[in-house]
Amino acid sequence: MRKRRPRSSRGYFAASAALAGAAVLLLHGYLSRAAASAPPVGPTVAVAVAAEPIDRGTAVAGSQLRLVRIPQQYVPPGAIEDISKAAGRVLLAGLSPGEVVTETRLARVRAGPVASLVPRGLRAFAVPTSLVRGAVIPGDRVDILATFGSGQPHTEMVVESVEVLMVLSSDGSQHGKSGVELDAEAAGASAPTMLILLVAPDQEERLAYARAFASLEVTIVPSE
Repeated sequence: MRKRRPRSSRGYFAASAALAGAAVLLLHGYLSRAAASAPPVGPTVAVAVAAEPIDRGTAVAGSQLRLVRIPQQYVPPGAIEDISKAAGRVLLAGLSPGEVVTETRLARVRAGPVASLVPRGLRAFAVPTSLVRGAVIPGDRVDILATFGSGQPHTEMVVESVEVLMVLSSDGSQHGKSGVELDAEAAGASAPTMLILLVAPDQEERLAYARAFASLEVTIVPSE
């Protein structure tokens, strides 16, 4: 004669089955809501990205880039979609691996080695200095002081915390972080070191006046 299950056991199994069914329904509802709220991916397009770290001022080589496909809605404005359109152009800002190459990151085609690095609205101004070679590098910031000897001799600040774009040496060419090589003697530099500074137009005028009528001194601004 078969034993009957206790009523409590049958109730337990029934409750378990009901809870399992409810859990399945809740999970299905959650997944449905998540799928509905997720934005549509849409079509993908190929864009050029950095395959390795590339410093500002570097003339980009095609081997430093690669093409990847990303959803069209995530493509930044001005993205380069053909590596050949970026190869050989100078970077205005550094790129990390995987960053999309855009027109705003690249200097205009056939720009000179200095002009390609000068941001819009700024100027490159050359200042001679007696600082020893290696004391400053591109990216450092400096103050320029002018000492006027005629009339009432005095010293005044000409410009503050301007960025060093390039460092040229009269005993040969010099490489900096900009990746550009220039000959200071060919540029007419007579001082041991020539700094190419990024300045605003009004700073350019003050520097030109001070260089014509005063003795200039360069002081290095501490890094933050």
